[in-house]
Amino acid sequence: MTERYDGGAAESSRAAQHALRELVIAATVRIHRTGVGYVPDEPGTFLGSGFFIAPNWVLTCAHVVVGGEGSEVSVVYETGPGQGPAAVTGQVAATLPERVEHLVTGSWPAPDLALVRLREPVGHDCVYVSERPAAHYGEGRVFYAGWTVTGGQLQVLDGFLSVQGTIGGWSAGAQLRLGHNDLPPGVSGGPVIDPVRGEVIGILKSRADHGTGGTSTGIERLRTLRVPPNAVTTEHDDLYQAVFHAHDRYHRDRQQPSESRRPTWADAQAELGARPGRTLGPDERGELLGRLSDLPPPATTRGLLDLLDSLPNFQPPTLVPAPRGWRDGLGLLYENARQDGALKLVLDYAMLVLEAERPATPSVLEAEQALWEWVKQASTGLDSGYRHALARRRAKWLGLRPRPHASPVTPARPLTPVVSTAPALPGLAVLLEVLPRGWEPDHCDWSVCLTSPDGDVTRLHEAERTPLAGLAAQAAEPLAEAFRRGDEPGRPVVLHAALPHQLLGLAVDDWRLRPDGAPLGAERPVVVRCSDRDQLPGDAEPASYTGTDTSSTHAPSTHPPNAHPEEWDDPERQDRWRRLHVREAQAEVLDCDDGVREPVPTVGELRRLPPRAVPVLCRYGDLRYEDDTAALGRIVRAGFGVVLWRRWRGRPEAVCGEFHRGAKQVVDDGEGAALLPDVVHRLRVRLRAGFPDAFWADGIALLYDDPHEPLPGTGDLLEAP
Repeated sequence: MTERYDGGAAESSRAAQHALRELVIAATVRIHRTGVGYVPDEPGTFLGSGFFIAPNWVLTCAHVVVGGEGSEVSVVYETGPGQGPAAVTGQVAATLPERVEHLVTGSWPAPDLALVRLREPVGHDCVYVSERPAAHYGEGRVFYAGWTVTGGQLQVLDGFLSVQGTIGGWSAGAQLRLGHNDLPPGVSGGPVIDPVRGEVIGILKSRADHGTGGTSTGIERLRTLRVPPNAVTTEHDDLYQAVFHAHDRYHRDRQQPSESRRPTWADAQAELGARPGRTLGPDERGELLGRLSDLPPPATTRGLLDLLDSLPNFQPPTLVPAPRGWRDGLGLLYENARQDGALKLVLDYAMLVLEAERPATPSVLEAEQALWEWVKQASTGLDSGYRHALARRRAKWLGLRPRPHASPVTPARPLTPVVSTAPALPGLAVLLEVLPRGWEPDHCDWSVCLTSPDGDVTRLHEAERTPLAGLAAQAAEPLAEAFRRGDEPGRPVVLHAALPHQLLGLAVDDWRLRPDGAPLGAERPVVVRCSDRDQLPGDAEPASYTGTDTSSTHAPSTHPPNAHPEEWDDPERQDRWRRLHVREAQAEVLDCDDGVREPVPTVGELRRLPPRAVPVLCRYGDLRYEDDTAALGRIVRAGFGVVLWRRWRGRPEAVCGEFHRGAKQVVDDGEGAALLPDVVHRLRVRLRAGFPDAFWADGIALLYDDPHEPLPGTGDLLEAP
């Protein structure tokens, strides 16, 4: 009798293990002393290993970064498959324990963890961290990775280790004992992976003094990071929440359609046959965690524990350390859920999270709706009685939930201007005028002026036939003089960059007055204004502006068919500007749909956007379409005076979710469009200072062009042919 052939299953398992290994290696980094510079392969500066736990966050051992909190190290990482190493500076944001007294040589107290924050945003891969406590992994074997020096060369190392028990029991410093393999120097700080589920569960802490193996610390020990003294209202109030919310959004966004053909962690986990909580697929789990991470975190651990206690037919186990984030609560459900009720338990938990008390900002309401959509979709296979109960519960909650906005069609309050505390843009200002030479497209004429609130203009510098490539260097001294004349302590003068539509993407905010100076956008508010509205690109048959918040109906155009654009564009601009500044703004991402590049709409389509819309461009400059350089011009011609975009600096597989989310938060949740120049300036300051919460704004630019305020100092230069 012929035996059944099962080679296909074995081959699939090997392929899944290979994919998992590649994902682990891609996210494993080396920690060096600072000063690596352009020689990232120098063994003499090598300190140990680490791994990217979230975008721009590295987890390693505290004994690897011996300087403690605030010290700096160099993080050497792979920029992509076969692309070689690169180095970036990182700062130690936290260590566990926070202080070490009377350190014994060769020993470091548990849990021996350190979080390193990169000082600038870079593209890289991240590991997937389990939401289950490592203590539940009591036997079998684990996979590990790390770096070491072999034959005078730095080499990445990986392999398997057996789990032989624990050290410390349920204490805050519990560790897994690992054996049956050699751990050479340097691998401390590397990831420890559950090869069955495809999740990082720990970090290599030490190697055995005698024999093989060593110890690892569970990732859940990060829950013991210092708790903020006040209740947490946003993820950025709490380092733990900031890291893991970024982690969960990263893996959610990686499952969106993209140009990359590389497998994701969820892909590898699915091939391994992982089934989180016996009810969710890896992609379903990733989507749920991503939607939970779009919400503010639990205000306190006590509040999260009370929420878990209120789940029907569920007795939460007592774990140390206690769950701290929404993902931790989900992981807690996996161990005690009945097989026949696991999905309902997850859905009940999601509903309790959805109904938790929090401010009703536009982005929060959007995140709550997205979580509800996930619950609805996940419940379709359950019984009708349970689905009906979910619907009634949601309806009851919506009846109690306050709404931040009135109806977009019928205003609930008079159209009165929003009071702004931003810098007075029509007041004292510096104006940079740039005019390309049509017969020499790579050259320009330019000038620098200082204007006063009463309309006086001091023209400080004029120049002709300057190469565009050298404009930043040529303009540095005149701009510095203008700033000296206009700046006051704590009140830097605003820079207006008056640019033709072909040059609206010119990175003036990235210019520096001196080589070691800060970018202009980090020194002061920098806004872009369009100087050639009479030459803007458009459609053959432009649609009329509706002047309403709905696109279902609009009156036919009343503009004369042969009228000059300036004869009919100003009223539209003024109406949009007025409506945008008396009501809450709403970001509209126009060129990207969850990572899929889209062409910017036509002028006619743009005019149908509601008056409170602020156009946002995610991928400006990736030149995917022939008319990409004209995209901003079409938006300006459609009557928009406030536009937000970022200059595309991503890799082909880069994800856009963080930029979309950040843009919507600063626009939708802000205090009005009038504050956007100041908000963008503060973002650039934080970006310059190396705060990861602002890294989404790398390359951000703002057009803020008030139709009621002519360009200050507009002179003969802008009127040249």
